[in-house]
Amino acid sequence: MGIQIAPSILSADFANLERDILAVAEADWLHVDVMDGHFVPNLTLGLPVVERIAQVSPLPLDVHLMIEDPDRWATRYAEVGATSVTFHLEAARDPRAIAAQLRALGARASCAIKPGTPVEDVLPLLDTLDMVLVMTVEPGFGGQAFMADMMPKFERLRAAAEAGGHDVWLQADGGIARETIQTVVEAGGDVLVAGSAVYGAQDRAAEIRALRDLGEEARHHH
Repeated sequence: MGIQIAPSILSADFANLERDILAVAEADWLHVDVMDGHFVPNLTLGLPVVERIAQVSPLPLDVHLMIEDPDRWATRYAEVGATSVTFHLEAARDPRAIAAQLRALGARASCAIKPGTPVEDVLPLLDTLDMVLVMTVEPGFGGQAFMADMMPKFERLRAAAEAGGHDVWLQADGGIARETIQTVVEAGGDVLVAGSAVYGAQDRAAEIRALRDLGEEARHHH
């Protein structure tokens, strides 16, 4: 699998969402941040909006649930059209059950960890997951600075996945841009969420291609 780019619509214009979704059609995934104002101190969008986005998006939806009680809500997002659903380990009561339910619905099951959460906490779950998201910023707001000290988590995850024979993608979210992408890919990341970097660019399609090319180059040199 090649390097995948997932632009985050957190940086899009919410009044012109369809236009801004179509503007990133060059990418691999559309990253949709769902925040509930409880698990993180910000409120974004929920089920009805995600359902509508799924209907108009040319890309599969990568939904990142920064919410409390994913045990109750995660499957609902798969039901309205998310191809991949990411829940937070810190909020989940039974992460194995959530992952199994998502997979039973035909969605990819993904688990996220915040910067303060030890990577060891997610390692026992690799056999049930399709992706692990390592937050490279504190979740809740776009435009934050990249945390390079998270790279050992990617290295541990990549080594554990290979040792266990698990086909698990590793996603980075937060501060991903031309300057940071090489660092993440060299540590083992392969799915890269970019918000401000893509939506702040004059030519969004060109920026997506540039990020992917930089990622591929880093992977081949490593």
